[in-house]
Amino acid sequence: MNGLDWIVVAVYMAAMLVMSAWLGRHQAHERDYYLGSNRMSVWLIASSTMATQCSTNSLLGAPAFVIGVGGLLWLQYELAVPLAMIGVMTWLLPFFRRQGVISVYEYLERRFGPRSRIVLSVFFLFTRAFSTGVTVYGVGLVIETISGLPFWGAVLILGAVTVAYDYMGGIRAVVWSDAVQMVIIAAGIVLCLTYAIPEAGGWDRMWAAFPLEKTRTLDFGKTGFAEGGTFAFWPMVIGGFFLYLSYYGCDQTQVQRELSTRSVDDTNMSLFLNGVLRFPLVLAYCLVGVAIAAVMRADPGLVEAMRDSGGAVNHNLAVPVFCLRFLPHGVIGLIIVSLFAAAMSSLDSTINSLSAVTMRDIVGRYWLKRKLTGRPAILWPRLTTLFWGVVCVVFSFLVGGVSTSIIESVNKLASLANGPVLAVFLLATLTRRAHDRGVMIAVPAGFAANLLTWWCLPGVSWVWWNFSGCFITFVTGYLVSVMFPEPGIVERSGPYVYHREESRFFDYRRDWRRYRVVLALYSVALVAGLWALQRYAAGFHASGLSD
Repeated sequence: MNGLDWIVVAVYMAAMLVMSAWLGRHQAHERDYYLGSNRMSVWLIASSTMATQCSTNSLLGAPAFVIGVGGLLWLQYELAVPLAMIGVMTWLLPFFRRQGVISVYEYLERRFGPRSRIVLSVFFLFTRAFSTGVTVYGVGLVIETISGLPFWGAVLILGAVTVAYDYMGGIRAVVWSDAVQMVIIAAGIVLCLTYAIPEAGGWDRMWAAFPLEKTRTLDFGKTGFAEGGTFAFWPMVIGGFFLYLSYYGCDQTQVQRELSTRSVDDTNMSLFLNGVLRFPLVLAYCLVGVAIAAVMRADPGLVEAMRDSGGAVNHNLAVPVFCLRFLPHGVIGLIIVSLFAAAMSSLDSTINSLSAVTMRDIVGRYWLKRKLTGRPAILWPRLTTLFWGVVCVVFSFLVGGVSTSIIESVNKLASLANGPVLAVFLLATLTRRAHDRGVMIAVPAGFAANLLTWWCLPGVSWVWWNFSGCFITFVTGYLVSVMFPEPGIVERSGPYVYHREESRFFDYRRDWRRYRVVLALYSVALVAGLWALQRYAAGFHASGLSD
C-alpha cells in the first residue's frame, strides 16, 4: 500500500465517524439507542443485515474455502436460507415484535421465567464476543499482510474506529453504516472479479483452470455421518436450515435490527428480501475464489506469497495477496476499504447487541432499581458498548488455528450452540406445556450431546450439530415439562404461543403465505441453478481448455 491507498482508507473511516456523530446527536433514551425508536425502513434494515452476513469471514473465508477446502460445495449452504426465512417469519420474529422487546431474551422471561432469560443471555454474551474475535482476527491478518503494521496495531485501529462510531450513534449508526458498507463491499467484489478474471486468461480459461473436483456444487452421495461427508448436500441443507433459523431468529445481533423496523410487516419483508438477495451475493464472492484459484495455477509466485511463517499456504490471505500483486494503487485502497467495511459491519452490530443484552437482561433486570432517564439513559448503553468492544478485541488475540478456513471456524463454533438455543425459542412459541425447569434441563443436555458428538464421533459433519442439538433439546424440554407439569402454564402461555389465525394474532397487513411459497420455490430453483452451474463449469474441462 502507498499513500494514495491510505488516503482512501482514512477518508472512509473519517466519514463513518462523522456520520455516526451526526446520527447520534439527538438520542434521548435506551429504545432510541438500541432500536432507533422503530423508525428504520425496510430496505435500510435489509441492507444492514446483508452487510453483516457479508463479513470479513465471508470475503476472506469463502474464497479460502473455495480454493483450499471444498470448492463450490459451499453454495449448498445457501439453499437453506430461503427455507429458514419461512420459519423465522412464521414462528419467531412476529412474537418478539408483538411483545415490544429490545432483547430477545426478555421474551423468554415472559413465556418461561427468569432462569431461561439469564442463562441464554449470558451464554449469548460470551459466545458471541468470542466468535466476533475471529472476525477481528481475520481482518487483522489482512491489514498486517498488506500494510506492514504489526497485528496488534491493526486490530487496535479497527477496534477503535468501530467502537467509536458505535458508541456515538447506536443502532442508527450501525444500520446506516452497514448500508453504506454493503455498497462498498459489492463494489469491492466487482473490482476483484474485474481484475482477477483477465489475469486468469478470461472467463472460459478461468473455469478450465479451476480443479474439476472443486466445480462440484451438489453432493448427494454422502450423508455427513462418516469422514469426508462434512459438506454433503443433506447436512448442508438440513443442518444449515437449523443454523440459519437460529441465527436470524434467535441471535440478538440479527433480531435487534429486525426489531427496529416500523411494523411486523416491515420486519417480515426485510427477512424476505434477505432470503432472495443473499444467494447472488454469496455466489459473487465464491466466484472471486474461483478466479484467484485459476490465477494461482498460472502464477506460482502468488502461492508463495500466501505462505505463513511456518511455510504453510494460508488461503485466508488469497484475496489480499492477490490485490497487492495485481491491482493498481487507489484500487487497492478501495479493496481494503471493502474488507474494513465487511469487518466493521459485523463488529458494530455485535457490540451494540451485546450492550443491549447487558443493559436489558442483567443491569436493568438485576442491578438498577429505577428506570434511567436523562443523560444516564444514554451514557450507560454507551459505556457497555465500549466495554464489549474492548472484550471482542481482546478475544481476537486468542483465536487462530481453529480451522483451515475462517468461515468454517465461525460456523463450527456456532453450531455447538445454535440448536439448543433455537429449541428453547421453539418450545416457547410452539408448545403450551413447556416451562422454565424443563428448559433448564434440556439446554445442557443438547449442548452436551453436541460436545460428545464432536469428541466421540469426529466423522459426523459439524453441520449436523445444528439439527441434533435442536432435536435433543426440544424433545428433552417437552418431555420433562409433561412429566413434571407446572400448574397454570397452559393458560399463561396463551399470548406467547403460535396461533393458527396468525393474520389477526399479529395484525398483518400482507398475506405472508404467498411470500413463503415464493421462498420455497426459490430454494428449489437454486438447486436447479447449482446443478446447471456444475455442468457448465465441468464443460470447460471436457472441451480441452484445461490442457
